[in-house]
Amino acid sequence: MDRFDRFFEISARGSTVTREIRGGLATFFTMAYIVVLNPLILAGATDGDGAKLAIPAIAAATALVAGVMTILMGVVARFPLALAAGLGVNALVAYEIAPQMTWADAMGLVVIEGVIIAILVLTGLRTAVFRSVPTQLKTAIGVGIGLFLALIGFVDAGFVHGAAGAPPVSLGLGGVLLTWPSLVFVVGMLGTLLLVVRKVKGAILIGILGTTVLAFIVEAIANVGPAGGPNGNSHGWSLNVPEWPSSWDASPDLSLLGNFDVLGSWDRAGVLVALMFVFTLLLTDFFDTMGTMVAVGQEGNMLDDKGQPPRTKEILFVDSVAAAAGGAASVSSNTSYIESAAGVAEGARTGVANLVTGALFLVAIFAAPLVEVVPFEAASAALVIVGFLMMTAVRTIDWTDYEIAIPAFLTIVLMPFTYSISNGIGAGVISYVLVKLVKGKAREVHPLLYAVAGLFVLYFMRGPIETLLF
Repeated sequence: MDRFDRFFEISARGSTVTREIRGGLATFFTMAYIVVLNPLILAGATDGDGAKLAIPAIAAATALVAGVMTILMGVVARFPLALAAGLGVNALVAYEIAPQMTWADAMGLVVIEGVIIAILVLTGLRTAVFRSVPTQLKTAIGVGIGLFLALIGFVDAGFVHGAAGAPPVSLGLGGVLLTWPSLVFVVGMLGTLLLVVRKVKGAILIGILGTTVLAFIVEAIANVGPAGGPNGNSHGWSLNVPEWPSSWDASPDLSLLGNFDVLGSWDRAGVLVALMFVFTLLLTDFFDTMGTMVAVGQEGNMLDDKGQPPRTKEILFVDSVAAAAGGAASVSSNTSYIESAAGVAEGARTGVANLVTGALFLVAIFAAPLVEVVPFEAASAALVIVGFLMMTAVRTIDWTDYEIAIPAFLTIVLMPFTYSISNGIGAGVISYVLVKLVKGKAREVHPLLYAVAGLFVLYFMRGPIETLLF
């Protein structure tokens, strides 16, 4: 145990094994939905040959890669940051990249992107870019992700709905909370908030489990059922229906492992198109992880005076390996999950929490029904609470200094408003560089930030560029 403690620095970071286990459980329950959601996204699209991926195979591979990569992050980087198939990136792969080639070709591009990022880490460039970002802008990234996380929670729970007309978002359906699942979410959120205010140990994990029990009771009484379906049920549970599965075990289908081709896309779609896709994947993964690890480190008070978490290079390297591994397993790029902040809020400070989260993902390969027990509405309540906790760092930004306040503001608001971490970081970097140039303080900007700002300009202009290419 002494060696185990020293290796993971449990005591040195003021943690205990119990807190790490609790944190690992909280992280798993808040992100386990990906084992169900990733197959639905990828299997909902067809490639250029009209082929579809099988849902059971995607689910098994999603859980496998998430488990292995999360454990690897815990052992190598010793940082409580879990990984799984990236939301947003999987949609990009499914609906933009795959239709122009085969699934194997599309996943080959993901592998290439992961290898490139790994090279950038090993050469020190990715770490250097991270260090070039001003400390207060890094704080703004964490705050913005907190708001983004809260919005994800509200939307996933059905508490906030989008609409085509005005207003673009509203409370519940038509401005009224009509559903049992939404009521479960509200009760769970308020109950968890009270536990946090009372400083109860394990408040978030208790909140998730308690809300799940409430959801089971509501489903048993009201027989709500899933949302959608042939009858168009708009009042149902968002993804997982809280009921006991008929079976707790399932034989894993790992047939998708190794189903990728790194060269096929260049012939099928053309060099320019393939390069554009790789660039888009690269930039998204490159900065999403930077923002995520800052936010998680900030939540656990694990950042140094320059706003950097411990073992930054190792964190970024494992993340890049995970991107390539996701492509190699045909489940899209794997990346660091901001839901890890739920585990950190529960006390996780080391890679031990990752061992717990990763082990549970590996169990999910053989017991897929396990991840379907906790409904979105229970996990979403925890995300809102974590969003609040991350928001508290906003007080450290100097809002009287417009040179940092304006970039910080754009970073914070654009993450939730555009549903993208990368968009917020890009807007913040570009505006920071422009403000410094206008103020005649060009020398205060790190040279790498000019290059990053230029890349983000290309990133935001990819629509017109893709139109010309396609």
